[in-house]
Amino acid sequence: MAPQAPVIDVIIPAYNEEASIGLVVNELPESMVREIIVCNNNSKDDTARVAREAGATVVDEPRPGYGSACLRGMAHIAARPPAEWPDIVVFIDGDHSDYPEQLPELVAPIVEQDMDLVIGSRALGDLEPGSMQPQQIFGNWLATTLIKLIYGYEFTDLGPFRAVRYPALREMGMRDPDFGWTVEMQVRAAKAGLRCTEVPVRYRRRIGVSKISGTIRGTLLAGHKILWTIFKMI
Repeated sequence: MAPQAPVIDVIIPAYNEEASIGLVVNELPESMVREIIVCNNNSKDDTARVAREAGATVVDEPRPGYGSACLRGMAHIAARPPAEWPDIVVFIDGDHSDYPEQLPELVAPIVEQDMDLVIGSRALGDLEPGSMQPQQIFGNWLATTLIKLIYGYEFTDLGPFRAVRYPALREMGMRDPDFGWTVEMQVRAAKAGLRCTEVPVRYRRRIGVSKISGTIRGTLLAGHKILWTIFKMI
């Protein structure tokens, strides 16, 4: 008897992504995903409408912040009866910078190697010129170097395209409401001794302007929050 396919839900935090969210939803492998949850993070455009028309479930999170949107998606999943909880949760951004069709590669280490957390590494994959700003590349290097030195876990990226076993995600107790979300997950996984790995992913220029790296203020705030998150959890 063939092994049963895992139940996979996808969480997409989205703020003003009407031009890209439909592409992201439509390019996720339909046969592998049970539910696509778009977390509309107080968007001022038609993100919610476009996502619904593409077939996603839309939940609203008026509190601004990347982590707030992700936490709202997690709350939507947790509200189901435990028998209906997924095996795996995938996170992907709504700006079409990741390649949603790479989801099978992302979840493979969980299914085949019993991993708990898989990070889609842009550093190991094919990075389109201009898709990441120099400050992003340096920030990722600095953060992952600190995680290795402090926690003994080796990552190459804080990439937003990631898959996590749902029981492990619940055990992490994620809290960060904004820029520290991705690094918090990796630090919590390291502290809990979870089985973590990375897979190379492709990355392209996003549609629209980044809310973080697209401004000096956003870059400085994100950098400060990432470093603060790493050190506060020691």
